[in-house]
Amino acid sequence: MIIANFIAYILCIIGALNWGLYGIFDFNLVSWIFQGPRTAGAITLYVIIAVAALWLIISPIITGWGLRLSRRDEDSAARAHR
Repeated sequence: MIIANFIAYILCIIGALNWGLYGIFDFNLVSWIFQGPRTAGAITLYVIIAVAALWLIISPIITGWGLRLSRRDEDSAARAHR
C-alpha cells in the first residue's frame, strides 16, 4: 500500500500543477503534451489522476484512518507495541 499511496500522491501533485498552470496562465500542460484536451492520451491521464485522487480518499478508510507513506510508520508502531 505504501507504493500505491506514493504513486497516488505524485499523480495528484501532477494534476494539481496542471490545474495551477491552467488557472494562472491558461495553459493546459496535459493538452499540450497530447495535442488536444480530448485525445485518448489526455483522457487516459485525466482518468488515472482521478483514480489516484479516489485512492487517496479511500485508502485511509481501508487502513483504519491512517495514510502511510513510509515503512518507518510501521516500524515505529511495532516498536511501540513491544
